[in-house]
Amino acid sequence: MNILEKLSAPDMISPGISACVGCNVELTLRTVMRIVGENSVLAIPPGCMGGVGVVGWDKLSGARVPVFFPLLTNTASMLSGLRLAYDRQGKTDTHVVAFAGDGASVDAGFQALSGAAERNDRILYVCYDNEGYMNTGYQRSAATPKGAWTSTTPHGKLQVKKDTPRIMADHRIPYVATCSPAYIADLVAKVEKAKANRDGFSYLHVLTPCVSGWGFPPEQSIEICRASVQTRYFPLYEVDHGQYRITVDVPKPRPLKEYVGRLKKFRQTTDSDLAEMQTLVERQWHELIALERATQDPEMARAG
Repeated sequence: MNILEKLSAPDMISPGISACVGCNVELTLRTVMRIVGENSVLAIPPGCMGGVGVVGWDKLSGARVPVFFPLLTNTASMLSGLRLAYDRQGKTDTHVVAFAGDGASVDAGFQALSGAAERNDRILYVCYDNEGYMNTGYQRSAATPKGAWTSTTPHGKLQVKKDTPRIMADHRIPYVATCSPAYIADLVAKVEKAKANRDGFSYLHVLTPCVSGWGFPPEQSIEICRASVQTRYFPLYEVDHGQYRITVDVPKPRPLKEYVGRLKKFRQTTDSDLAEMQTLVERQWHELIALERATQDPEMARAG
């Protein structure tokens, strides 16, 4: 089955939700749920997708699967309970899915997320990362990169972005992957792997640039997503049962300025700041290459 046939599956999200024009989070959610399918239950905590009608409005649901609205802090815990309940009822093929922002994942909800991963509960957790608390006025989160403007860091955030995919991989869960709505075939392949995983926890981390919070024209939404990958700012890789693999290689990266310079949230960035960011990006890329080589080559892994 080719990618177009896979994407022709029924849409599990109803038309007409009130996401912003150019929002790639809606595209990501629709893509994920087309692949996961109707035999699923969906948790969407407070955040952008929680506020656009997906979890319901006036006693109606914006999803064609059971959907509920957990707290910002307990999404993974509630899904862990649902997994146990479905398994006890013999409904082991039902998928329990989280679609949560970075605030509900890498920040306020990280304790629950880490706990579920440490227990290796069989849930599929998708973090859509727009690098801040967007639907409440754009406050900084642990996912906000160093130097970025937010309403609570008006002179630029001082700390570097938390590398949550690497942290989740260090939980030794069966499957971790980074994804981008600019690379739909890669996203679909990773959702399929996460859906097929019967060994425990699956975690997908999707960078989803925000039109209003980051400051770029709506029609450039997918191009901004693509630039984040092609500058190596957001590398696409997977960790499948401990083995790292870069899934979209970028042998000749575009200068980071081609990404950062298009975003108003980095408008105060100096040449010195940009050079520091470029150094960090390249270091993280080469760390990823080293992890790929070490986990794919047993001899190298022993030497390390």
